[in-house]
Amino acid sequence: MILTVLISGLAFATPREIAFSRLLPAAPALAAAMWPVVPTILLGAFCLLVMIGLSFVYSDLGTPYTAGAIAAVTLAAAYTSHLRLQREEALFQIRLVADAAQKVLLRPLPRRVQNVEIESLYLAAQEQARIGGDFYEVADTPYGVRLLIGDVRGKGLSAVGAASAVINCFRENAYDQPDLRGIIRRLETSLGRYSVAILDPDQPEHFATALIAEIQYGGGHVRILNCGHPPPLLVQSGEIRVLEPTAPSPPLNLAALLGDDYTVDSIDFTSGDQMLLYTDGVTETRDRTGAFFPLPEWMRELGPAAPRELLDRLHRDLLRYSGGRLDDDIAAVAVRCGHHGARTRRT
Repeated sequence: MILTVLISGLAFATPREIAFSRLLPAAPALAAAMWPVVPTILLGAFCLLVMIGLSFVYSDLGTPYTAGAIAAVTLAAAYTSHLRLQREEALFQIRLVADAAQKVLLRPLPRRVQNVEIESLYLAAQEQARIGGDFYEVADTPYGVRLLIGDVRGKGLSAVGAASAVINCFRENAYDQPDLRGIIRRLETSLGRYSVAILDPDQPEHFATALIAEIQYGGGHVRILNCGHPPPLLVQSGEIRVLEPTAPSPPLNLAALLGDDYTVDSIDFTSGDQMLLYTDGVTETRDRTGAFFPLPEWMRELGPAAPRELLDRLHRDLLRYSGGRLDDDIAAVAVRCGHHGARTRRT
């Protein structure tokens, strides 16, 4: 609209030799990219009236040719606007379906389970996607609060299917298996079946790193089974500890090659302690020089922070560190143990 007024004003104010009026057909053409059909036609009609008004001031502007161009461009712009609106509506419906599917697969985590405060962060490397090959889940079970975080080989939407197989298996078995090793073996079986069933020439087999943490309601400690996943960070009495496993456990779907000897570690986790679980997309974020993001050092410099504040700062600093471009999916879960008196043990 501003362009139309500007051209009209210049056309009336300048000599006819400059012929700004010949730019009037551009206005409805540009309007088609933003406006609905009726406003686009009305703008074309306005441009046509401006041209007719100019013909009374300058009789030799070639009004019939310019007026014909305005009419033709307006009709084409109206049809283009109609097609654009149809495609936008179809895209909107597709996004609604995709958002619903993604929310079912990677549903929001509860912010508190019993006395455990939980916050999460997820950044998909593929644009317009909310999920990728990284995954997390939490379950309030009779054995404690169980958390799962993992990373399927690959990234983006191509890894979503394998991540879905692992998440759904965890949701079914976290409540029934008394031991973390039993859950991992079920996840191993589920991912193996998925890899056999899905024939992908670009990725003939799937495997995933995974970590399960079990925060028991009355024990004052957390049990961790780490299957090739980056070690979590524990904030305890102002100190940062990297919780490396005492013995390596194989990633999911690699037990047949590496053996199925799974090691569960038990670490003190009492009131006020905080733990950060994350995928390798965090520590493998690079700056312009190619240096990896120094997560433990970053945690030490950050100092005490609530789970939500911790993840918000991590989000901002990762984007700043990478120059706004992420090359891998990123998932992180921050958990903090509350006061023991707030705990209500499940039966």
